Amino acid sequence: MQLRYGFRLYPSAGQRTALAKAFGCARVVYNDALRARETARSQGLPLPKTGDLSQQLITEAKKAPQRAWLGEVSAVVLQQSLRDLDAAYRNFFDGLKGKRPKTGPPRYKSKRDSRQAVRFTANARWSITPGGKLRLPKIGDVRVKWSRTLPSTPSSVTVVKDAAGRYFASFVVETGPEKPLPQTTPEVGIDLGLGHFAVLSDGTKIDSPRFVRRAERLKKAQRDVSRKQKGSRNRDKARIRLARAHARVADARREFHHQLSTKLIRDNQAIAVEDLAVKGLARTRLAKAVHDAGWSAFVSMLEYKAARYGRTFIRIGRFEPTSQVCSVCGVKDGPKPLHVRTWTCRACGAVLDRDINAAVNVARAAGLAVTACGAQVRRALLPAQRREAGTHPKPSPIRWEQAGIPGLQAGEDVNSTASRTSARSTVRSTRR
Repeated sequence: MQLRYGFRLYPSAGQRTALAKAFGCARVVYNDALRARETARSQGLPLPKTGDLSQQLITEAKKAPQRAWLGEVSAVVLQQSLRDLDAAYRNFFDGLKGKRPKTGPPRYKSKRDSRQAVRFTANARWSITPGGKLRLPKIGDVRVKWSRTLPSTPSSVTVVKDAAGRYFASFVVETGPEKPLPQTTPEVGIDLGLGHFAVLSDGTKIDSPRFVRRAERLKKAQRDVSRKQKGSRNRDKARIRLARAHARVADARREFHHQLSTKLIRDNQAIAVEDLAVKGLARTRLAKAVHDAGWSAFVSMLEYKAARYGRTFIRIGRFEPTSQVCSVCGVKDGPKPLHVRTWTCRACGAVLDRDINAAVNVARAAGLAVTACGAQVRRALLPAQRREAGTHPKPSPIRWEQAGIPGLQAGEDVNSTASRTSARSTVRSTRR
């Protein structure tokens, strides 16, 4: 399994300038290669190969006065920029063939993009110094905040600058099979939502943190950006403050996803989730809440952690009627609007919590051994049968002469409590 490890970098002022040059040179080579291929495509010519582009746009371009500054950065960075363009074209054509989800064609990069990145491979002779710094060619020794040790020696490192102006070193390493977690009994189905982030089939409800809704600083930073004049330095400063506020929200959401997914993987042997149409939900009026929840990232964490630690992960189809089927009797009761959180099954009379009932159905659809005991099921009062329904007239008083019951005095009402007690005693003695 390949895992990506990210660590925060703290470059000096001179190193930030050198990294800016590397970002710019890689971007120019990428755009030149994309322009050459688009020109060949418009003229009906075959697309130029990567080797020809490398010779033309890197080796020969360095000799020209207009591109002489390409020699100020590592040549490996420029070569990897062409590899990135190849990967973009490959993903685009594979999407057209149905081999992977569809993506748009490669686009030109801009220096105003929120993310800038360059990659150094082993040919660049980058290394980690004995003092724990990251040595990069033509950049220097960059200070790194190591939060953990790498499981193996990485073959490449990617230096990333995000919109908030932070620098990160991203390593992709190969890891062997991890030691599986001890076997456990519980198997759980998960229903993801907005009111509660996750509802488990055992009845546990996990509240949604709603990071964006609670970020008051985010609202103020957004207003500050909108009030600044476009192109001014004050607007650029306000934009960075907004990006940092967004970064804090994203980091808090990612930490929440990691903690919850690790706990679920540790405590359950098998986990089932529903394949949600996140892109479709993001086009509705609930788009802000859907993006704030981050379901796709959470499910991805569950999937790779389950594969890493020997757990079972099952994803059921998105068209499974989990909210319409009664988890007690299995009868499909029909669709219900979102404001209906508790409903009564018309077949068996069970009162069901909508979210817990859906989580139980998710687990059952995945073939997990779960019961509806945690679904907060209770029996409701069933309506009377048709032959028993209606208002019965009050019975008229029955005299002892009409009832033929001995032991009653003349004129005594058989419907009174004392009369009924006396009558029962008389009947018992008669039967004896």
